[in-house]
Amino acid sequence: MSRKNMRLAFATIAIIALAVPLAACGTSDASSSSDSSKKESTSIQSTDISSVKKDDEIAAMLPKSVTEDDKLTVGMDTSYAPAEFLAEDGKTAMGFDVDLAKAMGNVFGLETEALTSNFDSIIPSVGSKYDLGISSFTITKERSKAVDFVSYLNNGNAYIVRKGNPTNVDIKNLCGKTVAVQSGTTQEDSVKKVSEQCKTNDKDAVDILSYKRMTDMTTAVVTGKADASYSGVAGNGYAVRLSDGQLEITGGNIDGALEGIVIRKGDTQTAKAVQAAVQKLIDDGTYMKILKNWGSDVGAVKTAEINPEGV
Repeated sequence: MSRKNMRLAFATIAIIALAVPLAACGTSDASSSSDSSKKESTSIQSTDISSVKKDDEIAAMLPKSVTEDDKLTVGMDTSYAPAEFLAEDGKTAMGFDVDLAKAMGNVFGLETEALTSNFDSIIPSVGSKYDLGISSFTITKERSKAVDFVSYLNNGNAYIVRKGNPTNVDIKNLCGKTVAVQSGTTQEDSVKKVSEQCKTNDKDAVDILSYKRMTDMTTAVVTGKADASYSGVAGNGYAVRLSDGQLEITGGNIDGALEGIVIRKGDTQTAKAVQAAVQKLIDDGTYMKILKNWGSDVGAVKTAEINPEGV
């Protein structure tokens, strides 16, 4: 699932009951540009990474082209909560990608500068305008022809149910259940296929509630109108994190896809330094601390890899 596939849905994030923001995956890779100045209301604060200190050995791996200005410049499309978005002041970048970038900067002994950009312009600008691109980029074979990647997240889909799963939703048997989805998404298509299979097997079809806004989707679950909702795992985790105990994810991470930090093609020094920095943050617990803070730890990985095989 591509980052751009999911981008428009996140741009529509709003406040629902108990101030729960939402997210979902879109179905097409051709979408209009999002409003990167969109502000997000959230009760979650940025992760405290003040304990992360410079690692001289890892810092020495970076080329002079990155270190000469004492800054780690990172291109981000700040319209995609909870990964990267703007706080209520309309200026401050927040999210787990932002926290990870800042933690990496600490490891390198550099000040991290998160620069807001249109999603499509980030990859072509890495190595010139930006040292790195961190904006929920799904690692694909096509993109790997143009840039190198360091993997850091496995982001797929997930079902949300009310706490305790009171209607006994089994993701392997959704026949007869009511499932909320966002209209025009791959998740809607998936649930429709499940419903058709139910009817083929002479079982009750899935009652599919399609909404234009993700907020309406999750409200349907909170109020009991729907037994479950189906959307992107990172955004669902974010909704659960802010639901004051009313929601939970069931069934884990479905159809996950690796996301990666973008590095200029052939810049082996920077790629190795980034891989080492991310792995250090994984090993010392900072990485998981960041993801848990934003409710996105379902997509955590144990190993950061340069251009992982099989993608």
